[in-house]
Amino acid sequence: MKFVNPRNDVAFRKIFGSQEKSDILISFLNAVLGLQKDKTIQSVQILNPYQTPKLEKLKTTILDVRATDKRGITFIVEMQIAYTTGIRKRFTYYLAKAYASQIERGEDYPKLNQVFFIGVLDFILFANKGKEKGKNEYTPFHYLSRHQILNTETHQQEFKDLELNFIELPHFNKTEKEVTTLLEKWVYFIKHANDLDVIPEHVDEPALQDAYKTADRFGWGKDDLEAYEYRGIRIQDERGAIEHAFQKGHQGGRVETAHKMKIKGYDVTEIAELTGLTIEEINALTTKES
Repeated sequence: MKFVNPRNDVAFRKIFGSQEKSDILISFLNAVLGLQKDKTIQSVQILNPYQTPKLEKLKTTILDVRATDKRGITFIVEMQIAYTTGIRKRFTYYLAKAYASQIERGEDYPKLNQVFFIGVLDFILFANKGKEKGKNEYTPFHYLSRHQILNTETHQQEFKDLELNFIELPHFNKTEKEVTTLLEKWVYFIKHANDLDVIPEHVDEPALQDAYKTADRFGWGKDDLEAYEYRGIRIQDERGAIEHAFQKGHQGGRVETAHKMKIKGYDVTEIAELTGLTIEEINALTTKES
């Protein structure tokens, strides 16, 4: 077997965004949200089921997975490969937009249902703020964090409709022999599948086994593999552009990076997201080599 990289968002959506294999998404959601017994998700309707993306549209496509269960609860799952300017606000916007779009203006508010956002991040979003254990020693920061609206005095969750969950892959350092829980096995799959040649022995969950089989590139068609490889190239380009902008660390560096990206044909909204410049500033740049 040769597995694709689940952190490539084309692969991520193919694995988790198939209605025919919705058991994969259900198992992952139950594990991340800690749902057990009668609270587990039994079935979902994937709102944007996976289809092989067209290459000419792939660079501007937002690749995430959206689903609802029979209770009307919405789940948004996104794979994010690099930190970008304003990313926390974007996550909040996704959550708020999904919540508000459930009803039209004038409809009853009781029709609004819960929305859960799950971001799988290939970077560190939150600083390590673990409690001090001893001199110069801190508790390791957990790879999963859950963000809810709480009463600051009682810490009670009085508003339960909105919740954000983040898996920070760099914080997950367990080896194949150390993983025990289903959540750990899922995170191990996302972080390490492309380094493996066989399904690990610890994989005993049918849905997780199915995920590994779906990730086997020998079962992929030509068009899907082309989209996957193309997206992999784009990811590397995006990482390089971001690193270059941060290394410059000033407006001139971001303008220079945006200029080069525009020359190479990046979409204006994509350049704005990666550099922090406004669309107006980017539109003012020429497409000629300086």
